[in-house]
Amino acid sequence: MKAARARTPRRPRKGTNPALRDPVGVYCRVRPLSRADHECCIEVVSDTTVQLHPPDAFRVCRNGEYRETQYSFKEVFGTLVEQKELFDVVAKPLVEDLIRGKNGLLFTYGVTGSGKTHTMTGSPGDGGLLPRCLAMIFNSIGPFQAKRFVFKLDDKNGVDVQSEVEALLERQRREALPIPKTPAGKKQLDPDFADMIDAHDGCRAEEVDEDNVYAVFVSYVEIYNNYIYDLLEEAPFDSIKPKWNSCNTPVRNGDFVPPQSKILREDQNHNMYVTGCTEVEVKSTEEAFEVFWRGQKKRRIANTQLNRESSRSHSVFIIKLAQAPLDADGDNVLQEKEQITLSQLSLVDLAGSERTTRTKAEGSRLREAGNINQSLMTLRTCIEVLRENQLYGTNKMVPYRDSKLTHLFKNYFDGEGKVRMIVCVNPKAEDYEESLQVMRFAEMTQEVEVARPVDRPLCGLTPGRRLRNQAFREELSRKLQLRGGPVAAGPEEQSAAELFFQSFPPLPSCELLDINDDQTLPKLIETLEQRHKMRQMLAEEFAKNVLAFKTMLQEFDSSVASKENYIQGKLAEKEKTITGQRTEMERLEKKIKTLEYKMEILEKTATIYEEDKRNLQQELESKSQKLQRQASDKRRLEARLQGMVAETSLKWEKECERRVAAKQLEMQNKLWVKDEKLKQLKAIVTEPRAERPERPSREREREKPLPRSVSPSPAPAVPVTPLRPRRSRSAGERWVDHRPAGHVPTETLLQPRVPRAITVEAPSERALARCDRYLLTHQELASDGEIQTKLIKGDVFKTRGGGQAVQFTDIETLRQESPTGRKRRSSPPDADPAGSECTDVETRCSVAVEMRAGSALGPGFQHHAQPKRRKP
Repeated sequence: MKAARARTPRRPRKGTNPALRDPVGVYCRVRPLSRADHECCIEVVSDTTVQLHPPDAFRVCRNGEYRETQYSFKEVFGTLVEQKELFDVVAKPLVEDLIRGKNGLLFTYGVTGSGKTHTMTGSPGDGGLLPRCLAMIFNSIGPFQAKRFVFKLDDKNGVDVQSEVEALLERQRREALPIPKTPAGKKQLDPDFADMIDAHDGCRAEEVDEDNVYAVFVSYVEIYNNYIYDLLEEAPFDSIKPKWNSCNTPVRNGDFVPPQSKILREDQNHNMYVTGCTEVEVKSTEEAFEVFWRGQKKRRIANTQLNRESSRSHSVFIIKLAQAPLDADGDNVLQEKEQITLSQLSLVDLAGSERTTRTKAEGSRLREAGNINQSLMTLRTCIEVLRENQLYGTNKMVPYRDSKLTHLFKNYFDGEGKVRMIVCVNPKAEDYEESLQVMRFAEMTQEVEVARPVDRPLCGLTPGRRLRNQAFREELSRKLQLRGGPVAAGPEEQSAAELFFQSFPPLPSCELLDINDDQTLPKLIETLEQRHKMRQMLAEEFAKNVLAFKTMLQEFDSSVASKENYIQGKLAEKEKTITGQRTEMERLEKKIKTLEYKMEILEKTATIYEEDKRNLQQELESKSQKLQRQASDKRRLEARLQGMVAETSLKWEKECERRVAAKQLEMQNKLWVKDEKLKQLKAIVTEPRAERPERPSREREREKPLPRSVSPSPAPAVPVTPLRPRRSRSAGERWVDHRPAGHVPTETLLQPRVPRAITVEAPSERALARCDRYLLTHQELASDGEIQTKLIKGDVFKTRGGGQAVQFTDIETLRQESPTGRKRRSSPPDADPAGSECTDVETRCSVAVEMRAGSALGPGFQHHAQPKRRKP
C-alpha cells in the first residue's frame, strides 16, 4: 500500500517515512589561486566557516567600516585538501547507501573556473569523486557479481531477473550482433585516464549482504540548451557543424544529422528517468570509467575568457545497482521480481554560472550562457519554494518543470534519498560578486530537508546461504580430488549394478567345436541354473529389504508426525509471544511517532522563534543605523543652521547699517528743508505788509489768459523739492526717459533735463538694453488742486532669463504753489510748523520690472498711480 509523502507532496510515494527527514548536506571547497600575486577575497576561518571580504575594487562602505560576511557549511575544505579526504567525507556515505539499496544525489555548484569538473572527474594522477565511487563499488561487490544479462533493465526504469540459461542465450545473441562490445576489464587502459584510477585503493563498504548478487549499470547524459542528449549513444555527434536558424533549432543538411534529444518520464514509483537512454552493464572499475570517458569526449566544452575548457552543459553520470537474493540453496538467483532492489547514485557536474560581460561570449556561446544561467536560476527558485513550504507550512507549487535539470531530480527533493552539494569557489578578487551569490544560495539550500529512505525488507531466507554452498562445493571438490575424480574410482567405490553383476558366477565358453561335444551345453545349463537360483535369492532378499524399508518409513512418518505436532505447539506458543511483542512494538511505535510529532512541533516553534529573533535583530540593527544616520544628519543640519544664522546676522547687520545711514540722510534732508522754509518765513515776516490782490481762479485764468510779458513773473512758483542731480556711476551712462502719452507740460522754471536720454512713451526691452538708468515721469493731482510731478529713478541690469530688470532707487517730487493762495491750518501747539509743508520723504523700494528676451509685452508693473482722494 502506498503511503503519503510529507511536506510538499502531490502524490503518494512508496516506502517513504514522513517523520524522518535530513537536511541537504552542503560542503564548500576553496580552490588555490592560479597565481600567487592575485588578490584573495575568501578566507577559511574554521572547519565549517569561510569569510568573504570585498577586494579593493568592490568594497562596500557601511558606517565607515568595510562589510565582511561569513558563511557556515557542514564542512569546509581548504586549498590543501586532497581528493581522498574529500571523498571519504562527502561521497563515501552515498556509496554505502547505494549498496544498501538507497538513492543518492551528489552535484557540484559554482562559477566558471572554480574547480567543479576537477572535483568530480579529477586530473591525471589524482582521480576525483567519480572514479573513486566506481572503485569503492566494485571493491565491495566484486566477488558477488552476477553474470552478464542475469539482470535486464526494461524501458520503464525497472529491472527483470533471468535464469542462467536465458542469460547465456542473451550473451550468445549479443556476441553475434555486429555492434561494438563493451570494453573488457583485462584489456590495456586508455592512457588518457589510466592514472586516474587507483588500482591499489582498497576502499570498500563495511556491510555488504553476501547472500545477494549484484549488477552495475551506468548511463551518461548531458543537458545542453535545456535539451537532454545521450552521450553513450552510438550516433554521429558533432557539436560544431550544426548551424542554428531563427527558430533556435539546428539546420539539417546532408553532412550532419543532429543527435536526438531524449524525453523525461515518470515511472510507477514516481521516479524521473530519461527514456531511451543507453545503459551499459559493467563488471569492473576500469570498464565503467572507460564507458564514462567515451561519453566525456562527446561532452560540449568551449574556450571562454574565464576558462580554457569551460563546460557548456550539465553532465549527469548515473550509476544503477541491481541486487537480488540467492535461493535457499545459495546457488542461483531467486526468480522473484518483487525481491529485486534497484538503487541509483547520480553524480552531476553543473555548468558554471557566468556573466557575459566577463566571458565576452557571442553567438552560440551567448545562447549557451543564457540557458545555463536560466537553468541554475530555476534550481535556485525551486530550492527557495521548497524552503518556504517547509519552514512556513505553505503549499506552493514547486516549478520543477521550468527546467530539464530540476525536473530530472524532482524525485530526490520531493521524495526520498540523500542529497549532497559541493560548493566550489575561486578566491580571486574578480569572482567576488559571483562567489557572494553562490554562498547565499548554498547557505539557503542547507535549510531544505528531504525524506530519509527506509531500509529494504528482509527476504526471509536463512542467512549464510552462499557460504554454505561454497563450503559444500569446496568439500566435494576436495573429495573428488582425493579419489582421483569420478572416472578413476576404485573397486570399493563401484556402483551397485557393477557389484550385482560381479556376484554372479562367470559364464563358461559357449563355442561348439565338435558335433559330439557333450560338455559345453551341460556346463552352460548348470551355470544358468545357478544364476537363476541366485537371482531368486536376491529377489527374496530384496523383497524382505523393501518390507523392512517400508516399516522403517512408517515408523519415520509416525515420528515425523509426532514431531510436527510438537513443533506446531511450540510454534503456536512462539506466535503468541510474537503477537504480544508485535503489539508492544506497535504501541512503542505510536509513542515514538507522538514524540516525533511533538519534537517536530517544537522544532518548528524554535525555528519560528529563531526567525523572529533574526528579524528583530535585523530590525534593531536597521533602527540603530537609522538613529545613527539621523544623529549625523542632525549634526550636519545644526552646523548648516549655525552657518546660516551667522550669514543672516552679518547680512542684517549690514542692512541695519545701510538703513541707519539712509535714515540719517533723510533727517538731514528734512532739517535742510525746515531751515529753508524758516528762512522764507522769516523773509515774509520781515517784509512790510501790503494788500494782496485776490488770485483769480484757474478757470478764469483759462478763460481769460493774460498776455505774456517779456520779463518773468514777479511771483514765480517755488519748487518744494528741487531736482537733486545724482552723481553718475560713470561718465558714459545713458537714461531711458519714460514719459507717458498723457503727460501735461508745466510752466515751472526748473524743468528736469536728462542728458544722453532716450525718450519713450512705453518702456521696451530694446531701449532698456541700451541704457544704464531709468527715469519715469509721473503726474498726479495734489490735495491743493495743483499738478504734482514725481520723478521715479532706477538702475537697469540684466537678469538670468536674458531680459532686463529695473530696480527703483529714489523718488523726487516737483510741486508748484502760489504764496497768496496758501491756506493756513490750525495745528496743535507741539506740532512742527514746517511739518505740513514738507515734501514726500525720499524712499527706496525694490520693485523690479522684468521682460524676457523676445517678449512683445510691456513692463509688468503699472507705473501710473491713481490720483489721491482729496480730504473733506
